[in-house]
Amino acid sequence: MKRTHVIILIGVVVALILLVVALIPKGKGPVRLDTRVSVVKEARQILDRGNLAEARVLYKKAMAELTDVDELIKIQNTIEGINIKIIFSPSLDECSTLYIVKPKDVLSRIAKRFSTTVNLIKRANNLSSDIIHLGQKLKVNTCIFSVVVDKSQNLLFLKRKGEVMKTYIVSTGKDNKTPIGTFKIVNKLVKPTWYKTGAVISPDSPDNILGSRWMGFDLKGYGIHGTTEPQRLGEQITLGCVRMKNEEIQELFDIIPVGTEIIIID
Repeated sequence: MKRTHVIILIGVVVALILLVVALIPKGKGPVRLDTRVSVVKEARQILDRGNLAEARVLYKKAMAELTDVDELIKIQNTIEGINIKIIFSPSLDECSTLYIVKPKDVLSRIAKRFSTTVNLIKRANNLSSDIIHLGQKLKVNTCIFSVVVDKSQNLLFLKRKGEVMKTYIVSTGKDNKTPIGTFKIVNKLVKPTWYKTGAVISPDSPDNILGSRWMGFDLKGYGIHGTTEPQRLGEQITLGCVRMKNEEIQELFDIIPVGTEIIIID
């Protein structure tokens, strides 16, 4: 390489270094690794003490400062676990209100008024039955949930106020049979019967692929349901529906009401 070219190359490198240094905010150099580890450790301690909201804030802070993909995934999973615990806990947050039971109130009426579910009210208030009493204080969800299904990744995202609350691994349709578009949940069934072509498969039959729950779309024949083949989740193998683990669809079933928007993308 000619001497002139070497001098030019050195000059370019020096200029780039000076530019990077100039762009670093004064007094705010790169975050030290031990600082990030300290934030995660503090978040764990706070979580162990049961302070879900404060732990979530700290985990999000740590996540914003991390670059290691494995650590990011681990912390994101922790945050999503905290999200679900908050939803099901009696602690109030920005998406809930304290409701005082009035005369003639029943859980179904309260759930309908706030566009939530009876099961979510029960779980958030540790209720073992549908019986409520005049003057009783109940935590009630006030925010609207939505669901996004990404067929290319076989992932389902539960969202609230634009934020992903939890990510689930699902199965979608083989040969691209799961339709794309925006749909709504129109019915919900516990232990659904499978009306297969030429046969009726009872909920207790091992041949019933619908699993423990069914949430039907406003597109006949399509919906989200459980599975008898959890080992095959993550594959495109269904006749067009979205399959989930039974324990996970039971969780989702309790959270989202009829009318919830379901967006399916390629």
